[in-house]
Amino acid sequence: MKKWKMLLVVIGVMLLVCSSVLAEEGGTAAAEGSLAKGLIGLGAGLAIGLAAFGGGLGQGRAAGSSLEGIARNPGASDKMFVPYILGLAFIESLVLYAFVIAFLLRTKM
Repeated sequence: MKKWKMLLVVIGVMLLVCSSVLAEEGGTAAAEGSLAKGLIGLGAGLAIGLAAFGGGLGQGRAAGSSLEGIARNPGASDKMFVPYILGLAFIESLVLYAFVIAFLLRTKM
């Protein structure tokens, strides 16, 4: 129950902070594409944030499973090392791919 309250507080703070992304510039003559620019910025931020979150979860689960397998059968550690490193590299490459997408979205502004 405490985790859910903390999650709701974090989401609430994020929504309050991110509301400035969609704020209009100027007085009556606001820029025509300001909403689109704000949404592009929001999309870029969400892309890298979700990718980093998912990559961290994936690497944590991969490391936990690998260490559990080595603990159960220490003799297989040399056979498990290369697939483990390859898996971590693939997970990290997806996070870097999301970073490149977010950077390309950011340059569209």
